[in-house]
Amino acid sequence: MKPRGLVIVFTGEGKGKTSAAMGLALRSCGHQMYVSVIHFIKGPRASGEQKAIERLAPYIELLSMGKGPAGLLNDTVQYPDQRVTARTALVRARQQISSGSWDMVILDEINTAVFLGLLDIAEVLDLVKNKPPKLHLVLTGRGAPDPLIEIADLATEMRPLKHPADGDTPMQQGIDY
Repeated sequence: MKPRGLVIVFTGEGKGKTSAAMGLALRSCGHQMYVSVIHFIKGPRASGEQKAIERLAPYIELLSMGKGPAGLLNDTVQYPDQRVTARTALVRARQQISSGSWDMVILDEINTAVFLGLLDIAEVLDLVKNKPPKLHLVLTGRGAPDPLIEIADLATEMRPLKHPADGDTPMQQGIDY
């Protein structure tokens, strides 16, 4: 049987969706595969994953296309701006997916963009259904719609059981960002 590219969805209210995708990116990099990561929501704020990815170039690249946490935390970016950046990220995702340059493309927080109404699910489903056969496509974010989960080869829901932020512990460098 010939290997084929998988569609992988990480969703749910719990922490770990992006972390799971980064684990796949790291594993792929170890096998000299090329990975493109596109942030749909996350903005230009420096993160540990960004710093690590810079060290792993040219095997992994990060395109941070978002403006910040849409509808989350202390979001000050207006939804019309978020829609524009989500659409721009979707165009870039199509380019990366069809380029033939990548073994894996990670669309980080694309599920959240759909959940918040920044992107139309029909466009995302079209993107998934028309990916090259050998490309692994990973979609992360809360609120993954059922039609996306149905066409995925692997779908995992992260469910919170306990988090230090539920108390008075601040976000931790290396854990939360």
